[in-house]
Amino acid sequence: MWHTGRIKVAAIASSAFALLVIGAALRPLVLPEHHTATPILTSAEVGFAQDMTAHHQQALILVQRLDRSADPTVLRLAQQLADAQRIEIGTLLGWLRLANETPLSPHPMAWMHTEEPAPHHHSVAAPDHPQAPPDATMPGLATMSELDALATARGRDAAILFLQLMFRHHQGGLTMSQAADRLLPSGPVKESARSMFQSQSQETGVISVLLTQLGAQPRP
Repeated sequence: MWHTGRIKVAAIASSAFALLVIGAALRPLVLPEHHTATPILTSAEVGFAQDMTAHHQQALILVQRLDRSADPTVLRLAQQLADAQRIEIGTLLGWLRLANETPLSPHPMAWMHTEEPAPHHHSVAAPDHPQAPPDATMPGLATMSELDALATARGRDAAILFLQLMFRHHQGGLTMSQAADRLLPSGPVKESARSMFQSQSQETGVISVLLTQLGAQPRP
């Protein structure tokens, strides 16, 4: 009798465990779970990262086309600018990979026209931020003819043209960084935009001084 009772208890326990396993397996079918993934970046953050990546890439082209026989001070500045831009490009591309976004925007500068706040932020977008229609031209970019002219310039002329184009390029970057800082309520992208604004403001001052020393002025 005692042995038979142990068998019955063991059978009941085994059946209960089996039911628990089956229930756990069927739970997703009976009670479907709906998970809404929180976007890693908002559309404005994605747009800024994409467009600033493209903007930085032209800065690297300017450095590549600078004559190696130009003023050594200008060459050192160019290398410092290239190093800083590469680091920032890496950061921007890292965010875009995490967000599963493409490196290039299908609608350049459209993010400056949106007022969409980040869903995970608690404040609202700052008012009076610069507006730009979708597919607007990025500010500060050199034209193809200007890039070709830089590639053929030599010596002092190359140094002056490089500084002029980089000064205007940085002015455009400042416009974009300031727009992102005003548009985004908080977060790492906003902090990066603010850091870019500060560093490029300082670099623009250095460029202006070098132009003065070479007897030249920034381009309009």
